Amino acid sequence: MANSVRVAAAQMTSVNDLSANFSTCSRLVKEAASAGAKLLCFPENFSYLAAKEGDSLKIAEPLTGPIMKGYCSLARESGMWLSLGGFQEKGSDDAHLCNTHVLIDNAGEIRSTYRKMHLFDVDVPGGVVYKESSFTEPGKDIVTVDSPFGCLGVTVCYDLRFPELYQQLRFHHGAQVLLVPAAFTKVTGQAHWEILLRARAIETQCYVIAAAQAGKHNDKRESFGDTLIIDPWGTVVGRLPDRLSTGIVVADIDFSLIDSVRGKMPISKHRKPIEFWKSASL
Repeated sequence: MANSVRVAAAQMTSVNDLSANFSTCSRLVKEAASAGAKLLCFPENFSYLAAKEGDSLKIAEPLTGPIMKGYCSLARESGMWLSLGGFQEKGSDDAHLCNTHVLIDNAGEIRSTYRKMHLFDVDVPGGVVYKESSFTEPGKDIVTVDSPFGCLGVTVCYDLRFPELYQQLRFHHGAQVLLVPAAFTKVTGQAHWEILLRARAIETQCYVIAAAQAGKHNDKRESFGDTLIIDPWGTVVGRLPDRLSTGIVVADIDFSLIDSVRGKMPISKHRKPIEFWKSASL
């Protein structure tokens, strides 16, 4: 493996039009390829963001369907890995889908799938209520994948608020780079987006790639944006100059930096095993 490798994260404003979103993604893939990136990470709902309740279920497809096949072709034609999460994958019945993060390699093959574990059932300050569990099946599996960009820990959006998942990814599954595609709301993003991402990077000593939805999707839905790439010391090394624009940010994953940060502050050796906490007096 080379000592460093270039990656990119996309920012976009998805709408309820599959072909329009695919055109945007295709353009961003070309931009990333021109910048020398070998991996491009897209935000949650990259392929479709519903304008009204029930629309996501109507367009949900299996991973073998034409929507995902189109993105597999995009990866193959560009010779680039794509991180696609979350995708509206058809669920076990017509009333449910899975919010699935799909990793496709540069040959256009699906390398891994992670189904979002923590579902967004939240009363956001300001009056908007979300209940993702009403139409989404939660995932149960922790997922990492070995790649030319290191060991990737795969998550989606609201997972970010649950540090134990990221602890598992780093300390039990060997993650070096954490992927956090998201569609954070404007309110929660302003309050928590950057600080949560930097905390996950610092706690795990991993790179964090956080591709974000941005701006107004429709009359009811607005996303915070601010796509970021963060290094294992918690430093922001990639950020779009405009928090709401469509575009890409590029950074290099430096494996020697990961080794240096972990070697100088070996938290993996210092952390207490779960048995310690079970036996500790309260």
